[in-house]
Amino acid sequence: MANEAYFYVLKCRDNSFYGGYTTDVNRRLDEHNRGIGAKYTRGRTPVKLIHSEKFSSKNEAMRAEAKFKKLSRKQKEAYLNQQ
Repeated sequence: MANEAYFYVLKCRDNSFYGGYTTDVNRRLDEHNRGIGAKYTRGRTPVKLIHSEKFSSKNEAMRAEAKFKKLSRKQKEAYLNQQ
């Protein structure tokens, strides 16, 4: 599917979570670890991929990211443990 996208969660070196979306999870993980990903992860490398979900569109992946980012730390942990 040409429009598929992924919502993903990284665990940073400081044990914080970073949620994002992409069309290529491996490429994006590499970018984060090389310091050319999001500003948030630049000082928190190395990061580890701990979750990814495939969606049929970029908009769906972006909605999942936005929803995740609104959760408290405890809720994020519960969400990740359910997956």
